[in-house]
Amino acid sequence: MRAVWAGLALAAIIAGAPASAQTDQRAGEAFVTLGTMGGPVPSPDRSQPANALIHAGHVYLVDAGDGTVQQLARAGIMLPRIDAVFISHLHADHTGGLSAVLALRNQTDLRTPLTVYGPPGTRELVAGMVASMQPAARVGYGIPGQRWMAPADTVTVIEIAGVETLTIDDMTVTAAQNSHYDFAPGSTEDRNYKSLSLRFDLIGRSIVYTGDTGPSAAVEKLAQGADLLVSEMIDMGGTLANVARNAPNMPAEAKQRLEQHLSTHHLTPDAVGQLAARAGVKALVITHFAAGTPDPARTRGYLAQIKGHFAGSVTLANDLDRF
Repeated sequence: MRAVWAGLALAAIIAGAPASAQTDQRAGEAFVTLGTMGGPVPSPDRSQPANALIHAGHVYLVDAGDGTVQQLARAGIMLPRIDAVFISHLHADHTGGLSAVLALRNQTDLRTPLTVYGPPGTRELVAGMVASMQPAARVGYGIPGQRWMAPADTVTVIEIAGVETLTIDDMTVTAAQNSHYDFAPGSTEDRNYKSLSLRFDLIGRSIVYTGDTGPSAAVEKLAQGADLLVSEMIDMGGTLANVARNAPNMPAEAKQRLEQHLSTHHLTPDAVGQLAARAGVKALVITHFAAGTPDPARTRGYLAQIKGHFAGSVTLANDLDRF
């Protein structure tokens, strides 16, 4: 019965695959911006932060915000092809889609454990997701005697404590702690909560992903000479307007704390241009639009501000762009 069921499930998966899913093997190497919206306020036009690094026949997720699985399908990347996940930090806009990635792999009986790399706290986060998968795994598809694989056996977590270099397949991954948090160096909070920027050194190409960060000497050092810098960016005025619409009765003290967070823990267009110039990168891609991009004139202004500091190629990414 199990073999018959597995065959039926596989047939259903293949039948349901979009035609574009059969072509991504030939699409070559790319960094795909699956989701380019930033912050906890959803957008009808952009999915939450998520990216796919396609390299040497492997696919790695780099952050996994809400909507990641659907965006993978739209990009023609089938879920079984995901080899590992890298999480920059544990805010929900960057992790909300990971639960679906794990649960749907379990539901479709993918038995190779998926490795999730992330900062301290990732193990606890994933353990909660695994716990949420238990009831469905026990009932399976409602066939007597048929269950799914134990969820805890389908995922492995490796926590990255700060500056660290890993060799994964044929690429070198270097992590650096950035300035998305203000905890004092060496404090208990600093040891337990970290936000990471990531550098992927591939054969013939280097890609740096800032994740969420404010101005940071560590990120500048990490990005030195990179072929591609994929950076977050914030529009302070637009973000605060979004927040005011979604929380019009926010207390003054909470608003003050929010403004401090936005101004010191994220990068304005000027700061992004300065980062790219100081790091000497060849090309710059902007993602994580915390305010969205509803105003074309305002959006074009971002480019002018960035190019006031950085002379190289600059692209404002859309969902599903490939670089």
